[in-house]
This record gives sequence, structure tokens and C-alpha cells, in this order.
Amino acid sequence: MKAVVCEQPGTLSLVTRPPPVRQTDEVLVRIRCVGLCGTDYHIYEGNQPYLAYPRIMGHELAGEVVETPAGSALWPGQTVTINPYLPCGTCRACRRGRPNCCSGIQVLGVHRDGGMCEYLAVPAHAVIDATGLSLEQAAMVEFLSIGAHAVARSGVGQGDRVLVAGAGPIGIATALFARMNGAAVTLMDLRAARLAYAANRLGFGDTVQGGEGAAQRLRERNGGEMFDIVFDATGHIGAMSANLAYVAHAGTYVLVGVAKGDLVFADPEFHKRETTLLASRNALKADFDRVIAAIRSGDVPDAALYTHGFNAVEMPTRLPRLIAEADHVLKAIARF
Repeated sequence: MKAVVCEQPGTLSLVTRPPPVRQTDEVLVRIRCVGLCGTDYHIYEGNQPYLAYPRIMGHELAGEVVETPAGSALWPGQTVTINPYLPCGTCRACRRGRPNCCSGIQVLGVHRDGGMCEYLAVPAHAVIDATGLSLEQAAMVEFLSIGAHAVARSGVGQGDRVLVAGAGPIGIATALFARMNGAAVTLMDLRAARLAYAANRLGFGDTVQGGEGAAQRLRERNGGEMFDIVFDATGHIGAMSANLAYVAHAGTYVLVGVAKGDLVFADPEFHKRETTLLASRNALKADFDRVIAAIRSGDVPDAALYTHGFNAVEMPTRLPRLIAEADHVLKAIARF
């Protein structure tokens, strides 16, 4: 089978490997679509903190069932997506119903080889029915679930004033589900092109250019106050520190993006707000279910999210171009 391997930072190779052999508790899936995520770009650039090279990337996956374990409710040819967060099942987090932050988690495409290949064998519990979705829609379920999980963690509700810092795919996913929960959402990004796309194609009319003067612009439009809930989806350690300033007193700060380095806040600023600080990692099965239901109902503008598509064999040349053109890329999907 064909597979795309990141040999080391900056080097992608198209290789041929034997197809996987399905174990008794696994499902063999013919991979058809693979969404590209900030994590994949970080792997290529050498900025992913949890990874060793070489690695087959790919964790936003859609495909068709080939073989199943005996007694499985899945059937050959069924459209599925895959939960790429494979937990140990026995640690404290798993026992408390939080397998998304399992202490020994193995994430496809990060800790172990992922789905940027033609066939993948995965545990049956990780295979999720996506009947009724197109393969492209099914490939977008995972990144949308990251945003849905962050929103669920935060407790966003009707009338909350929300700021999402970072208008890339994860930030947009977070903003979409915060809006579905009834929040008034403001988007902030350094890139004017991303904000324009979010406003014109996704209906996020309240946008603010980040950087110098952003705090004053936000205060002016909010009567001098800041936001009940701030989501950081920048994945930039400096922004993650600075964005505490946008949290209102009694507010909540949710860190969705991941970055290398130490995160430092001024304690007086943190304390005086009685800030609630949350990390949001990966997603739960319930988040996948919510996303699939939202796509089926038409609440997710998936056609506007999917901006670039190409054949997976072009990955070694296309990925660097996508990074260079990041201002105009929301969700790219490689097809096998």
C-alpha cells in the first residue's frame, strides 16, 4: 500500500509498505480521506512536542470498512470516521471516564503511525459510524470534535461573551460550537485574511485583528469589559500568556492549542479575576457524536470549511505549499 512518511522535519516521502494485518479485536479500514491539521504542519516543521520520527502522519480520518471482528455491528463498505485517541483503559483518567487525557494515550499520527496510508487496522472501539456523511465530511469530524470538546469543558451557555483567539481550523471549530450554544462570539487573529474568510463565509461578523492595540479595541467594543470565556487556539506560547488579559473578572480561560515551553502568567492578574483555568485535550466519544449530529442536521457549514483537496500522493510537494499559503487555508483534505 502507499503511505506518506515524515522522515524528519522538512522531509516527506511517498513509500510502499505491506498492508496491516488485522488483529482479532480490530477493524481494517480502507482510508479514503485524511484531513490536515495544525499538528501535521507542526510535525513537518519539527514543533510537535509528543512525537518521534519517522512517522506516518494523519489523524483526521475517513474511510470504508473492509473487515471486522466477529459479532461487530459494522459492515463492509460502511463509511466511518476514526477516533484517533487510543487510551490504555486502566489509568486513573480512563477509570474516571476521561480517556482523552489518558496517561499512556497513543494518538494515531503522533505517538504511533497514523492514517496517511491506504489501509489502517484500528481497535473496533475507535471506529465510529459516519453513515450519511460524505467521506470529506467524515474526515472533518475529528477537528470539529476538538472544538466541541473545548466548548463542553468550558460550560459556554446562552448569552455568554466569548473570545476565540486563533481563527485556524481548531479556533473556527470552537467558535462554531460556542455559537451553537448561544454565545456571542468574537474572533481574533493576526491574519486579516482568515478573519475576512470567517466573516464572509462563516458568519462571524465580530472580528478583531490581534497584535498591538488589540486589548484597547476589545475594551472599546465591550464597554470597557472583557470576556466571560476566552479560548486560546493559537498554539503560540507568547499568545497563550498574553491572552489572559482578555478574560473578564470571574471569567474562564480555556487552553485549546498546545505549544512547547513554559506558560507563565502574572499572578496578580490571574488572581484578581478569580480566573478559572482549563486545558482542553483531544475529544470524547460524546463530542464525536455531537459533531456528526450537527453535520447531519446542517448546523455545520462544512462546504465552507473545506478549502483545499488533492491526491495524497502529492503530499510531499503540497504540504509545504499549504504552510506557505496558510492565510488562505482552512481545511485541506488529502484523498486516497
